Amino acid sequence: MIKNQYSIFETELNVRPDDIDMFNHVHNSKYLDYVLAARYEQMEKFYGMSWEKFSEQGYGWVVAKVTINFKRPLTMGDKMLVRTGILEMNEKGSNVQFEIINKTTGKVSSDGIFDYVMIDLATQRSCKVNEEMIKAYSI
Repeated sequence: MIKNQYSIFETELNVRPDDIDMFNHVHNSKYLDYVLAARYEQMEKFYGMSWEKFSEQGYGWVVAKVTINFKRPLTMGDKMLVRTGILEMNEKGSNVQFEIINKTTGKVSSDGIFDYVMIDLATQRSCKVNEEMIKAYSI
């Protein structure tokens, strides 16, 4: 279970046919897609600061590093819950912890941490996260 000082949010997703690899389970790269899809939804729905709002202000989030643990495979037809929460949010960026739970079994299929860096879209270089952003995401 994710434990941290900030809120944990949950998104439900389904395994799609194009997620399946030659071993008849979800390809490892798709787990990253699941977390990114969940965060995209959660940014607007729970934080009130969508991906588009960052873009309108000239900013974007870039994944700098991912640590992922694969525990149990997901297979065709599985439904999953993607739980995410901010571990740390500061002027340098944010760390987002996640776990992907197989909804049928209730067991964790994967968990880990995404390290994000804020970039200035005009320069494509890292920049500081401002106080408004830190406040919006520190719930």
